[in-house]
Amino acid sequence: MLRVVLVYPQIPPNTGNIARTCAATETELHLVAPLGFEISDRYLKRAGLDYWPYVNLHYHENLAAFWQEYQQKSGKLIGFTVRGNTNYLDCPYEDNDWLLFGSETQGLPPEVLSTCDYRAYISITQPKVRSLNLSVSVAIGLFEARRQLKYV
Repeated sequence: MLRVVLVYPQIPPNTGNIARTCAATETELHLVAPLGFEISDRYLKRAGLDYWPYVNLHYHENLAAFWQEYQQKSGKLIGFTVRGNTNYLDCPYEDNDWLLFGSETQGLPPEVLSTCDYRAYISITQPKVRSLNLSVSVAIGLFEARRQLKYV
């Protein structure tokens, strides 16, 4: 099962939209604190609509807690970053991979990126556009992984 990991997300509607995507695809969603909002935030709930009961949500108090769970399971770490060295289309996804995404303002911390098996980027052709919206990036990465794995 693929896993989406949000490290220090800041904007509730982005996380809510990602939760809805994870619910629709039966993908685990891991949130690594500190978060820029409360889990009960009304904007988070509104963006996720009434799909929260279908989200396989894992909350980690900090990065150390996340690493502890990761080490108990298998799979590659694929960190999505604008400073990546592998196009997301060229990553060889496997069923038990962890797709990591950083906060909207800072991206993935260097100590997280340094542990990733792949540092994937999503091509942006307009040089004045620095990055894509977090929920869009997650959907692009997740659906490419699902396409490669031939998920229905």
